[in-house]
Amino acid sequence: MLVKTKAIVISSLKYQEKSLIVKCFTESDGLKSYFVQSAFSNKKSSHKIAYFQPLTILEIEANHKNKGTLEHFKEIKLATAYQTINTDIFKSTIVIFLSEMLHHSIHEEEKNQDLFTFLETALLWLDAHEETSNFHLILLLEITKFLGFYPDISEIDFNFFDINEGFFTPFQGLNCLSEHETHLFKKLIDLKFDSNQKIFAGIERQIILKILLDYYSIHLVGFKKPKSLDVLKEVFS
Repeated sequence: MLVKTKAIVISSLKYQEKSLIVKCFTESDGLKSYFVQSAFSNKKSSHKIAYFQPLTILEIEANHKNKGTLEHFKEIKLATAYQTINTDIFKSTIVIFLSEMLHHSIHEEEKNQDLFTFLETALLWLDAHEETSNFHLILLLEITKFLGFYPDISEIDFNFFDINEGFFTPFQGLNCLSEHETHLFKKLIDLKFDSNQKIFAGIERQIILKILLDYYSIHLVGFKKPKSLDVLKEVFS
C-alpha cells in the first residue's frame, strides 16, 4: 500500500557497504523499518544520509506491505529543516540520547497520533529555543503518559515516591525514592518546556535522570540504558 506520511527517524544502521536500515516512527502507522539501498553511493540520490540523522522529521512516500518485513521509501523530503539542533553540541547530544531512549521504548507497530504530535511539537520547540537544559528530563517524563506508566499524582503531597508502583506514599518502603529524590521528582512533574531552566543544579539533573532511567527499566520489558548516556552526562556536567 502506498502511504504518504510524516515520519521521525528513530535510528539508522549501516547494512553492508552502501545500504541503511532505518527505523522511523510514522504518523500513519507507528513504528516502521525501511531498507535504503545505496544510501552511501556517490550518485545523486534523494536518499541522502542527512535525512536519516536522529529525530529528523521527514515527509515520506513509501510502499507499506505490512508483512513484518523491511519497507521501502519511494520519496523522501525534510518536513522541517532544523535551524540549531544539528549545530548546537548540547542539542545534538540531547537528540542522540533521546533517539536511543525512544528506540528502546517504542515497540508497537500501530498508529499513535497523540505521541507523534507530541514528539514533533517538542522537537520543534527544542530547535527554536536556547534554554533547553531540562528538555530531555521533561520529555522523558511526558512520554510515560503515552507508554502507560506516568506517575499517579493523586497523592503527590506525600513525601516518598514508590518507583515500582508509580505512586506517592507517606511511608518509605524498600522501593521508594529518598525524601530528597522525591522532592526533585515532584519539581520535575511541575515543569513545562518553557519553565525556568535554572531550577535544577547540574548534580540534581543527574539524580533526576537516574530516577527516570530506573523508572523506565522497571516499567518497560527489555529496556536498555542508552550507550550515549555517558556523553550526555559529560556535556551537561
